[in-house]
Amino acid sequence: MGATDPAAPAERQSGRFLLLYALAAAGGAVAYVPFLTVLLPQRVTEMAGSRDVATLAYLAFFGALAASVGHIVFGWASDRTRTRRPWIMAGLMLSCALLLAIPLAATPLALGALIVVWQLALNMMLAPLAAWAGDSVPDGQKGLLGGILSFTPALGALSGALVTLPGLAGADGRLWLVAALACGCVLPALLVGAPRPMPQLMDTAPAPAPATGGHRREVATMWLARLLVQIAEAALFAYILFWLRGIDPGFGDNRVATLFGAVLAAAVPLALVIGLWSDRSGRPVRPLVVAAAVVALGLVVMALADSLQSAIAGYIVFGLASSVFLSLHSAQTLRVLPHPATRGRDLGFFNLTNTVPSLVMPWLAIGMVPAFGFAGLFLVLACLAGSAALLLVAIDRRL
Repeated sequence: MGATDPAAPAERQSGRFLLLYALAAAGGAVAYVPFLTVLLPQRVTEMAGSRDVATLAYLAFFGALAASVGHIVFGWASDRTRTRRPWIMAGLMLSCALLLAIPLAATPLALGALIVVWQLALNMMLAPLAAWAGDSVPDGQKGLLGGILSFTPALGALSGALVTLPGLAGADGRLWLVAALACGCVLPALLVGAPRPMPQLMDTAPAPAPATGGHRREVATMWLARLLVQIAEAALFAYILFWLRGIDPGFGDNRVATLFGAVLAAAVPLALVIGLWSDRSGRPVRPLVVAAAVVALGLVVMALADSLQSAIAGYIVFGLASSVFLSLHSAQTLRVLPHPATRGRDLGFFNLTNTVPSLVMPWLAIGMVPAFGFAGLFLVLACLAGSAALLLVAIDRRL
């Protein structure tokens, strides 16, 4: 598709709903980021002692499996019932209640069972919430949608810093804070969001056979491209502290957290500007091609880095590009899904690109780092990101 005019005002979703939806999407991240990254590891250490790393690995593995299944099942359920908000509300309430029940788990096995059920409830909220954007935001605003979705990881990280402020709350009180913040973010969209109806986005008439085949190729390409970039992102998230400490042993946890936060914050205006450009130019995939290529460039710089300054510079390039790619990709994926009647289910399969990398990445690191160091790992990841860019070039002119 060549350059097109943005959607006419009558076909545009209201700015009010877009802002409330962005807040709700951020609330989805708030509901799990502080718990999984900070609060759960602390609780596991207190419970399991010297076996905390192994215990946490098992909890993460089975939690990821539950999240993968839950996203598909509840996306499908919201498709079948042709409604999203009741599922989002039920998932929000159940996941918050289960989060508050975490202190009742006295053993690692009980904690693991509770985590699995919590992940299912959480994805009862997240799956229809993602599909709701596809029901409500026209193609001419999907770049803007991607831009505002860049707030999601930033606010998720900020909430983690907030609930762990010294003296603010104890271990159990922090769970209450997470639940309250999640409800405060998600409920406004559910209660007063009132999106403009977009019947053209809910047309259930089957597409002609050639178009359907094209859609399938585009869906597969978008899925694989995101998976490749997500593997790189997951590896950096897990190992950046070890890598930076290898360059400068004095580089501590707080400096890594500050670097993460600064990159996520800087990515927000960048994603907004690029998303608006993609709407106005009618080139929804072009920014994804460029961002994936820049991700590869940042990884090459990191692989060649011989000082802390060059390492940080490479990570900033990587972090900005990957944040922009993932937020814009989330919105543009809605453009290529083949059928509105299965939108929630199909997004559940796309969610596998978020969970599968956590299963693949440790084995990749184990195979590469001992033999070739982090430089070897980063070069492999650069090849994956470069492959994502090449894949997306193939569909750039068709969308």
